[in-house]
This record gives sequence, structure tokens and C-alpha cells, in this order.
Amino acid sequence: MPAFMIAAAHKSSGKTTISLGLAASLKNIELKVQTFKKGPDYIDPMWLSTASGQACYNLDFNALSNEEIIDLYAQKSTNSDICIVEANKGLYDGLALDGSDSNASLAKLLNIPVILVIDSMGMTRGIAPLLLGYQEFDKDVNIAGIILNKVGGKRHEEKLRLAIKAFTNIKVLGAIWRSPEFEIGERHLGLKTPFEDLELENKINNIAKIIDKEIDIDKLLSIAKSSAKIKAKPNPQITRNAQGLKIGIIKDEAFGFYYADDLEAFEKAGAKLIYINSINDRSLPKIDGLFIGGGFPEIHSKALEDNFSLRKEIKQAIENGLPTYAECAGLIYLCNEIEWQDKIHKMVGVIDATALMHDRPQGRGYVKYQAQPSSVWGKTEIEIKAHEFHYTSLKNLTPSSKFTRKITRGHGIDGTHDGIIYKNLIAGFCHLRNSQSNDWINQFLNFVKSKKLNLPA
Repeated sequence: MPAFMIAAAHKSSGKTTISLGLAASLKNIELKVQTFKKGPDYIDPMWLSTASGQACYNLDFNALSNEEIIDLYAQKSTNSDICIVEANKGLYDGLALDGSDSNASLAKLLNIPVILVIDSMGMTRGIAPLLLGYQEFDKDVNIAGIILNKVGGKRHEEKLRLAIKAFTNIKVLGAIWRSPEFEIGERHLGLKTPFEDLELENKINNIAKIIDKEIDIDKLLSIAKSSAKIKAKPNPQITRNAQGLKIGIIKDEAFGFYYADDLEAFEKAGAKLIYINSINDRSLPKIDGLFIGGGFPEIHSKALEDNFSLRKEIKQAIENGLPTYAECAGLIYLCNEIEWQDKIHKMVGVIDATALMHDRPQGRGYVKYQAQPSSVWGKTEIEIKAHEFHYTSLKNLTPSSKFTRKITRGHGIDGTHDGIIYKNLIAGFCHLRNSQSNDWINQFLNFVKSKKLNLPA
């Protein structure tokens, strides 16, 4: 399978813009493009998915074993013409000192060539030792080409190309000059989401046009063909234990942080997903369980507050025992109110607390927690790996609140606990990923099924 990784020396080098531009460009020449994102991330996959027209999948060493990563990559790439894997942070960055969870390790695991995006602002001849160092650091990583990004103009590009040609053997696939047309825009949680761009289609098309003009696509495709073919294993037999269950998923401008394969796992188990818009839908459809993922409720807090009827119905449903799972933004939505930029807006009111937005992150990165026996569903008394990224703390949380998670790494709700339990609700800041070691979707569905069976006829 032709494939390549877009990596960089450091974060904010332009990897996502170039990756989505390449995805759109290759799609425009009628190639079926499958995209992947290294690590835990929701926003970049939204852009990659929009550009390619295909769901984007996350490859994360923290949540998945090496075997699971290979299987997921092989299964999802089977019917595609080319794969793009976007790295996170720098090529050699990761938590492990030995680099076993780095982008470089992922490229070696999948046996795909690396295209290095270089943020060349303020750099000329100095690009040569940088590239030589990256090649020398791990000779098993195939750095097959580079793309110069944020180039200052013609003279700057010429100096960079001369230095690279004189001192290295790396192919330059193209150079992108600094331009507002080649930017997506950022905010407190990273890139803006596609939901927020009113000129989304035009923006992606313009980025693709710049890619077509400045990048040697033929040379890139030739490099991509050097990747090794990974054969997908037969799909394991899946028990359709959730046949007939209806699971509500709140997905819209405010709530959009969901892993594509997690949602697919619901459906593979036999559940029917009922999508709900928290801003436009005025009533809660008939469902057996509810999942509210992450997102940006603070940006849409006025619209969420204005939808009083839906808030009221969600609160009543949870009070009546609707099995509900909420992550991060979902937790915020279920609080009494949200306070941001000196404004307060009412939310659902199931969790007796105020969600207070801060200017700096209150929890970010990988999390480990000990699942407690008090949990209403899920594996207990084992260590679970997750991740968090939030600027929110809970103010005036009821002191008697019960928790299902004891944090051993990370912050969670208060530095020690996460996962508030209320009736059949679990709500916390941790984001879970369905995996062999933590098949939380199957656990949640079994719980939903048990509650449905216990309801009076």
C-alpha cells in the first residue's frame, strides 16, 4: 500500500495544513485517500477526514498495543489507494526516553517513509545540520523527502535549497511560502474545527491548489510506493450483544470529539446510533443510552442555554435513570452552569457544580487511573490509560460527590479523582479509547442493556 508519514521537527510546523492539502489534492486526482493521526487527537482528524472524504483513525501507543496499531492500520487501509499518517509534535518526540512511543517508532512499525515538514522561518544554512542530525539520530527511519514551510520568499527558498543540496542527500519535494491562505487558525485547544469555518470548502480547495502548485506530487507518489504492504488479519468474531439498543450521540458544533473506530464499535455490536444536535434539536429522541463527547461548549454556551427544552429533557432522562456517559465537554454540559469570559450560562444541571473556564490548561496529556469498585459499569480495580486536555475546573462541586476513578497520573477533576457517579451517569474529564485492554464500549452497552431489561414492561 503506498503510504507516507508527514512529520516535523517540532509542533506547529504546519503538518496538519500540509496533510489535509495533500489529502484533498490526491482525492482530486481520484485516489481513495485514507488518513491516520498519530496520538490522541480529535481536531486534526476532523480536518483530515473532511479533506479526504473518509474517516480518519488515530494510532496511539498509549491506548493501543503495537499489534492493535498494525491491525487498525492494515484494516482501514485495505481498500484505499494511498495512506497519509500525520505525526504529532516532532518526529522523535514522545514520553519514552527510548523513543518507543515516538512518531519515528510508528513509521518504523508500519514501515513507511517519512516526509519531514520544516518550519524554515529564520533559517538558511542552518537547515543542513538539522536535517543531517535527524538522519543520523536513527538510521532506521526512512526520511525520504522534505517540504519547506513558512518560506519567506524567492531568495529565502533559494538559500535553503542550495544548503540542502550542498550538504545533504534529502529530496526537496516543494516549498510553501508564508501566506494567510495556508493557515487554518488556532485557539485555546489548538486548531479551530471545520465546524467553525464558514468557508470550509473554499479553504480546503485553496490549500489543495497551493499544494498542487508547489509540491512535486509525482515524486511524492514515487516515495509512497516504497512503503511495505501490511496484510490485514481477518476481523475477529464480534458478539452483537447490543442488538436493538439505541444510543444517543450528541454531535454538533459544540460536541464533536469522538474516535471514528469507537463509534464504529457501537454499530458493530449491533447498536443503532441516534445523532442529536444540542443546539437545534428541541427534544430528546427515544434512546436507551446517551454518550456526550468532548468539544467546545464554552464557545456555544449561549446557544446551549437557549435550548431550554432539550436541556430539561436530558436532565429528566438522567434523573429517571438513563445510562449516560459524558467526557470533558459532556461533563461541562451536565453541570449547573458554565462561566467563561465573565459570562455565566445555564447548562443541564445534573451535576451540582459550576464549570469554570481558565486561561491556562487545568489538565493535559496522558492519564492513568485506578478504576474503583463503586463504578456503575466498567472494569474495576485495574489501571486504565486515558488522556485529558481541558481548561476547566469545577467550582462548588457537592462535597459528597462519588467518583469512579482514582487518578494516579494526570489531573482529572480535582487532581485525585475523576468520573463523577450520579444514578446511571458517569461524567469525567478523561477521554477513553476503546481497545483490547479497555473495551469500554462493550462494558457500557452491557450496562445499558441490563438497565433496559430491568425496566418495567
